[in-house]
Amino acid sequence: MDATEIRRQVLEELQRIAPEVEADLLRGDRPLRNEVDLDSMDWLRLLGALHKRLGVNIPEADYQRLDSLDAIVEYLGTRC
Repeated sequence: MDATEIRRQVLEELQRIAPEVEADLLRGDRPLRNEVDLDSMDWLRLLGALHKRLGVNIPEADYQRLDSLDAIVEYLGTRC
């Protein structure tokens, strides 16, 4: 799966959790939780949804690495 497809799927899951998010306005290099104002429960739901959708196990030890949209896409790209 290429980065464009992964990004699309991440954004779809993000919009399911936070429908008010305007995906076209997100900057991939900014801290995602701050940019879309996700609380810790929403963040965990997003990571769980990505695990379920893409079949990628995301260990808790890696959560801190997934701070931006670009970082999430890169992380998942190496595991899909």
